[in-house]
Amino acid sequence: MLASIVYIVGLIAAIWCVIDIFKKPKLSLLWKVVLSIAVLATSWIGLVVYYFFVRDKI
Repeated sequence: MLASIVYIVGLIAAIWCVIDIFKKPKLSLLWKVVLSIAVLATSWIGLVVYYFFVRDKI
């Protein structure tokens, strides 16, 4: 049960992250797709890296 909740929260956070990536006007479409795939493929690790290190730099 707890694993399902963690999975759903992670999925919602990943979708939020992908939406945030596609709202960035500076990035080309290729980089948006690459970042989105990386975040979705690495789940929680990708979310943490994007939120704390990448988000403010792009």
